[in-house]
Amino acid sequence: MKIRSVLLLLIISTLSFCLTGCFKWAARAKNKLPKETALHKTYNYDGKIIIVGAGASGLAAAKVLEQNNIDYLILEATNRYGGRLKKDTTLADFPVDIGAEWLHSAPITLNKLKGKLGKEIDEELIPYHLDSTASWDGKEYKVDPHWQNNFMYNFLPESKFKNSTWYDFINENIAKNVKHKIQFNSPVNAIDYSGNNVIVKTTNGKTYEANRVLVTVSIGVLKSNMITFTPKMNEEKKKAIETITFLPGFKVAMNFSEKFYPDAITCKVENGEKGFYDIAFKKDSQSNVLGFLCTGNETQKYYNLKSEQEIISSLLEELDEMFDGKASTFYSGEYILENWGQYEYTQGTWTQAINEKRSNLKVINQPLGNKIYFAGEIYDTYQQMGVPGAILSGYYAIDKLLTDK
Repeated sequence: MKIRSVLLLLIISTLSFCLTGCFKWAARAKNKLPKETALHKTYNYDGKIIIVGAGASGLAAAKVLEQNNIDYLILEATNRYGGRLKKDTTLADFPVDIGAEWLHSAPITLNKLKGKLGKEIDEELIPYHLDSTASWDGKEYKVDPHWQNNFMYNFLPESKFKNSTWYDFINENIAKNVKHKIQFNSPVNAIDYSGNNVIVKTTNGKTYEANRVLVTVSIGVLKSNMITFTPKMNEEKKKAIETITFLPGFKVAMNFSEKFYPDAITCKVENGEKGFYDIAFKKDSQSNVLGFLCTGNETQKYYNLKSEQEIISSLLEELDEMFDGKASTFYSGEYILENWGQYEYTQGTWTQAINEKRSNLKVINQPLGNKIYFAGEIYDTYQQMGVPGAILSGYYAIDKLLTDK
């Protein structure tokens, strides 16, 4: 067994050496970050802009418009801003990220996102270097070797906020400056750019007019054709959007009186991902909060259950199999479930541009008639992932929108 482990380590080390040259994404794409963003530029634009969606990318674009005194309005489908970014302060003695949770990019990216110069960041981060992990195939529970955790962190170092959340970051550095321009409960269902101006209609019967529009809805919403474009999108763009992988999925946070689990447990699935992880990992906390993420085909098994409580019961049963009934013994009865996959204005989890064809990414980034532009994590041109990619795409798209002739 020792010889096999050494051989496996050598193989993985060799692959790591080979892949570092081509895997230039997230933390490895530090050199891809722009020297300056639209936050550092001055724009003179005499017209009105409508932003569809008040998620990270839409709010970022709005910040640029706000600081340049450009007329704009944000149409948000829900009654809140932040998109898939949420936090909870009731489940634990620390704020829990209900939406995006990890910083996959290099920490210095945080300064780029808020327009701060220099190399020292303000946020206190936790290096996500796991100490104890395991795997579970539904029958057998195996503890992972320590070297595997070291390899994973060295290959793609990640971080988490220690005392705050992604929602706090967005709220403090971006949203607070632009939230007064958000029109809530305004789902857009039609965008007509056939004339000199763009006409935007919402499901509640209201009509808005602008010179240009930035669409920041999820790729799931675009795939569902919830928004009708006039003229229609060209076939090349429609096909490119359809190719983007946007898996169904959900996230759960459960409170326990004692910690009986390792830092993370990876579960075997056919596609997507499934796993448990310690949400309180290295935080200043007395709470024991276990997270669960599930995306892809496995999700349907849980969706087939009749209620959230049945989903929680199913997860507890699985944990009891791994840990001899400890889950049910220590479960406090408190949980949060965030179901992105079945939510009307999300219809999926997240995108990973690293897995998509560059040609398709280029096509979906193209505007419609130099009037309709797009932003969101999948449109990021700087090869970051998650929230940083979404924010940077907002800056990139609004720069193009304001400067294209």
